[in-house]
Amino acid sequence: MQFKRANRALRKLEIYLGRVIRDITRKIDGDSGLETKFASLLSLARRIRAQERGQRGPKVYSLHAPEVECIGKGKPHKPYEFGVKVSVATTLKHSKGGQFVAHAQALPGNPYDGHTLEAVIPAIEQLVGNTIERLHADAGYRGHNAPSEYKFKVYTSRQKRRVTPAIKREMKRRAAVEPVIGHTKEEHRMGRNYLAGRHGDANNAVLAAAGYNFRRLIRWLNDFLRIILALLFVQSKLLPVLHGRQDNHRVSAWGFCQSRDVRNIVRAQISSGGSCRRVDRTRDVEQ
Repeated sequence: MQFKRANRALRKLEIYLGRVIRDITRKIDGDSGLETKFASLLSLARRIRAQERGQRGPKVYSLHAPEVECIGKGKPHKPYEFGVKVSVATTLKHSKGGQFVAHAQALPGNPYDGHTLEAVIPAIEQLVGNTIERLHADAGYRGHNAPSEYKFKVYTSRQKRRVTPAIKREMKRRAAVEPVIGHTKEEHRMGRNYLAGRHGDANNAVLAAAGYNFRRLIRWLNDFLRIILALLFVQSKLLPVLHGRQDNHRVSAWGFCQSRDVRNIVRAQISSGGSCRRVDRTRDVEQ
């Protein structure tokens, strides 16, 4: 019964849309200016009315963004996503500033993952200015179309042939790209694009990756500044006792250092100086 009611409602909407299309066509007949203005909208409306559920090829999923594609994820909690496919590449080794995005590119047309390497690999090398030694990808890149010189440099998940112990250890780092994708989608607007058209999709992918990298750089510079301030306060003997106003507050003597590495450096400086007396983690001080 539910499917019958749904089909009846769908047929009624198709009838309404057909009436609107015919009515607009009659009213603008003979006016070249109005026909030019309504050409794209009428074409989009006719595509929506003619398309079927199981048809192959491109379909219209959104009126305000007809370039949107249906991407099958294959996950139980989210089987489909609507948008454009984006390729994200990171370095294999974790740098001191974090896991940076080396390349991001929008791939319209919903291509097969393995068939994107032919365009992605040259773009990565052009961007970083170096040659890729090895490329680790997930199982969706099997049967790839990488350039001939990279045919034996691409390794996919659960691959057994040509996998040495060193490459096997490297393949464990492939999953490092997953949290990077998650952060760019949730915190840097790659998951929801507010820019229109195909050019908006391409620009949004690059801007999201740039924003993610800038956040990593700012966080690294913040830690570096904390190290400098902590060393300056230790050398000037201002870290144990601070004098100023009469207001008493609970101030952490380690407030300048939040990361574990920075705290270890400051502890080493205090223990080697010898002139600074021991400071509790929190104490009453006067500002």
